[in-house]
Amino acid sequence: MGKFQDEGYAPMHTCEHIINRTMVKLYGCGRAVSAHIEKKKSKLDFALPRRPSDDEVAHIEQVVNEVIARRLPVHIEMIAVGEAAGRFDLSRLPADAPDTLRVVRVGDYDECLCSGAHVSNTAEIGRFLIVTHDYDEQARRWRMRYKLVAPEQ
Repeated sequence: MGKFQDEGYAPMHTCEHIINRTMVKLYGCGRAVSAHIEKKKSKLDFALPRRPSDDEVAHIEQVVNEVIARRLPVHIEMIAVGEAAGRFDLSRLPADAPDTLRVVRVGDYDECLCSGAHVSNTAEIGRFLIVTHDYDEQARRWRMRYKLVAPEQ
């Protein structure tokens, strides 16, 4: 995903974790197969057998916003690769990965291996909006583009 541009990246990246877990829970799919995270607008691709309906897209948005509204703490822990093997898919780890891995946990909702920047509480994320989405029939890939509306101070 590259280097982090600025502090605006942390809310967007933490929201990505919530979106991923929501998709896994609602559709039984894996986490995003591709991601491009930026401050103003981001996109995620999911391997799905069909295009979600407009009602389903609205439901995804609703669930993600409900999770954000729970004001969940975001914790980071370091674990040994051996411990991670039983909890996470390690297939994307590079061959030269360190012996200790960083886990990001969003309350009781999601946990995954991640080296990115994150907020300390979901209250810092703001409102999640799916801006556009499309489905590639041949690739069986659903792409969502989303943005965040800053939380009220």
